[in-house]
Amino acid sequence: MLARILSVGLLAGLVAGLLVAVLQQVTTTPLIVAAEVFETKAADQPAATAQTVHDHGTHEHGTHEHGGHDEGWKPADGLPRLFYTSLATIVTAVGMALLMLAAMVVTGEEIDDRRALAWAVAGFVAFGLAPAAGLAPELPGSAAADLVARQIWWAATGCATAIALWMFFKSEKAILRALAFAVLLAPHVIGAPQPHELESRVPAELAAQFTALSLVVQASLWVLVGIAIGLLWPRLVRRPAT
Repeated sequence: MLARILSVGLLAGLVAGLLVAVLQQVTTTPLIVAAEVFETKAADQPAATAQTVHDHGTHEHGTHEHGGHDEGWKPADGLPRLFYTSLATIVTAVGMALLMLAAMVVTGEEIDDRRALAWAVAGFVAFGLAPAAGLAPELPGSAAADLVARQIWWAATGCATAIALWMFFKSEKAILRALAFAVLLAPHVIGAPQPHELESRVPAELAAQFTALSLVVQASLWVLVGIAIGLLWPRLVRRPAT
């Protein structure tokens, strides 16, 4: 069974990841590149001012200290960026496919095209749409809270939403469905971590477009993974004849 899950998960993730990688190149990637231009310009302005003051101090006091800003590694534009972005998308898709298959097998869910698609939609709601209600997808240069705090809130919201969806659709008891709503709303009542300063280096119109397109790309990835699993599982996993 493990080998079957791995084979279907890898193939489904590869197919879905490749398709969405192409979609990203014409939707979110151009917006990221544009946002990086705004971010660089905003960062260069205070750097230029600081350099002017620094040079003045050097001439006045006769000393000079060299300093630099380490932006960290990032792939070069063009083919390197395309390769690493596509690779990250494919790895993400494979992980999603394996997790969804494992969850369906553990819960005893029959894996077919309809159920796989339903699980994919639920996955997008839990780990895409629900967290975005508090933490929208962000462009480089956008105002953001502490990274660790955001990651914790995102993971907690995704898990809470997934549990709430399971409780609501798998239970017929009114009290459990009411509890599901409480679990669903709990992370949003607590609230997502917010930045101390709501100052962004990118235009609001660009950020809004990126948020919308990011959710479309996420939904496409989940749906394609679900469709691929639903198509591949019956064909690659045959029950032995009795």
